[in-house]
Amino acid sequence: MPELSVVIPCYNERNTICEIIDRVRKVRLDMEVVVVDDGSTDGSREALAQVSHPNVRVILQPENRGKGAALRRGFAEARGQFVIVQDADLELNPDEFPAFLDPLRTGRADVVFGSRFARGHKGVTPFWHYFINWVLTTFSNLVNGLRLTDEACCYKCFPRQTIQAIPLESDRFGFDPEIVAKVARRKLRIEEVPITYHRRSFQEGKKIGWKDGFAALWHMVYFGWFARRY
Repeated sequence: MPELSVVIPCYNERNTICEIIDRVRKVRLDMEVVVVDDGSTDGSREALAQVSHPNVRVILQPENRGKGAALRRGFAEARGQFVIVQDADLELNPDEFPAFLDPLRTGRADVVFGSRFARGHKGVTPFWHYFINWVLTTFSNLVNGLRLTDEACCYKCFPRQTIQAIPLESDRFGFDPEIVAKVARRKLRIEEVPITYHRRSFQEGKKIGWKDGFAALWHMVYFGWFARRY
C-alpha cells in the first residue's frame, strides 16, 4: 500500500496533464497517481493513453459530470494511506506534498488544507480574485465556525479512511464548500499549510468563473445549515 494517493481530476487539460503527472511522479514519496478524466474532448484522453507507468492509473469517466464527480471516483479508487487532491493545471507545486503529510503522520491534525494566503501573500492573485476568495472564505467560516484563510484551495489532504467515509454529493465545483462543511460538522482538526501559487488566466484554460462563486455560496448555505438540519 502506498503512503499517498494523488487524485487528479482532468477535464480538457491536454496541454498540461502529462506535465503535471511528471511533476507529481518526481516527488520523492511512496505514492500512486490516480487520474480521473471527466469526459475530455480536447485530446486529453489520447495524451493519457500514452502514459505508461505502474504507479499511474488512468480512469475514464463515460461522460463529463464535473470535478466533484471525478473526485468521488478517484477517492473510491485510492489505495494509499493518505489522499491529496491535485488539479490538472500547473498552478500548484507538488513538491509541497511532504508539508501536508507531516501533520497527519504525527497526529497533529485530522485533515490538512493548503492556503494561498496564509503567509499574507495577497499579491499572488489580482485584487478582485483575492477579494472574492476572502468573501467566500469569510462566509464559509461564519457558517462552519472555522478560521480558514483559503476555503477554495485545491490542495486538501486526508487519511484515506476519513475521505472515503464522508458521503459526497457535489458534482461540479461545490466539492470545496461541501467538504469544508462536512469536515467541520465532524469536528475534525484542520491544519492549514502555506503553499505557492501560480495563477493561470482564462485564456490559458482556467474554468471556474463568477457563476461558480454564487454556486459556492449556495453550497455553503446548503451543506452548512440546511443539510445539517434535515
